[in-house]
Amino acid sequence: MTTTSISPSIGTQVVNRPNTVAVGTIVWLGSEVMFFAGLFAIYFTLRSTSPGLWESQSGLLTVPFSLVNTIILVLSSLTCQFGVFAAERLQPRRTGWKPTQWGMVEWFFLTYAMGAVFVIGQIYEYAVLVSEGLTLSSDSYGSAFYLATGFHGLHVIGGLIAFLFIIGRAYAVKNFGHKEATSAIVVSYYWHFVDVVWVGLFFIIYILK
Repeated sequence: MTTTSISPSIGTQVVNRPNTVAVGTIVWLGSEVMFFAGLFAIYFTLRSTSPGLWESQSGLLTVPFSLVNTIILVLSSLTCQFGVFAAERLQPRRTGWKPTQWGMVEWFFLTYAMGAVFVIGQIYEYAVLVSEGLTLSSDSYGSAFYLATGFHGLHVIGGLIAFLFIIGRAYAVKNFGHKEATSAIVVSYYWHFVDVVWVGLFFIIYILK
């Protein structure tokens, strides 16, 4: 939304426009919503046509393991947001060892580590399922499962790369300012989106029977 304010220095109205990077990211995430909506539609369509196959193959999934992996990813959204709070107060790095004194870099490093653990867990789950005969080409269930979770995994990896870019940028600049803080906030939008999508995938694939 565009707002107007009075400039105290010149006494005239100044138009405060929304940040173009943030707006562009939100619009792009809207298109990503449609992309994942298509994957959900594929999953439900194939599931409705082969209920027996779904019942037998879904039994191969290890729900407790995936639940732990999901909790790790969801908690990474919390650490990411603490990093955003630090960026908003223009604190790129820690002022002490206590978590309350951490800066954006430390919180984003922790978020990166948790995201990496999630990806490693997903790779391990794939390896176990493949050893049990569930592959991308084994049947329609395998195709739907790997397409939905695999594309999400690629989005998580994309987020991890973005975190490395933001952390590197914080070390590269001499003065951490509004521009760098905005970049951190935009990356957090993406990460929160990825986490929310996974919660939906986890409920539909692992919980909903």
